[in-house]
Amino acid sequence: MAGISTHVLNSGTGRPGAGMRIDFSVRDGDGWKLVKTVTTNADGRTDQPVLAPDAAKVGQYELLFHVGDYFRKQPGGESDPPFLDTVPVRFAIFDTQQHYHVPMLCTPWSCSTYRGS
Repeated sequence: MAGISTHVLNSGTGRPGAGMRIDFSVRDGDGWKLVKTVTTNADGRTDQPVLAPDAAKVGQYELLFHVGDYFRKQPGGESDPPFLDTVPVRFAIFDTQQHYHVPMLCTPWSCSTYRGS
C-alpha cells in the first residue's frame, strides 16, 4: 500500500542520522504547502510514516532535509555557513498502490537519494 517514508544515514560515519529535521510539503498550484515537520529518531527514521498510506494521492511532493543544522550539532561541528544547508528532494507519486521510500545519505559535503522499497 502507498505512503511515504524516509530515513537518514550519515554516510561519513556509517551511523543513522538521528535528530535531523525534515519538512514535508505537497505541490499546491505554483507553490509548495508545508504539511508537517518531522525529526528522525535514534535509528535515523521517523516514528510514523511521513505520509500515511490512506492519505496518498497522485501528485508532487517534497522532503526538505535540514542537513546543515544536523551537521552543526555533531561532534566537531561544521563550517558556518555550511556547504550543504537544506537539501530539497522533489518527487512524484504516480501510483497510490505503491509505497515510496525516499532515503537520504549525506555528509557535510555530499548527499545521495534514491527510491527505496
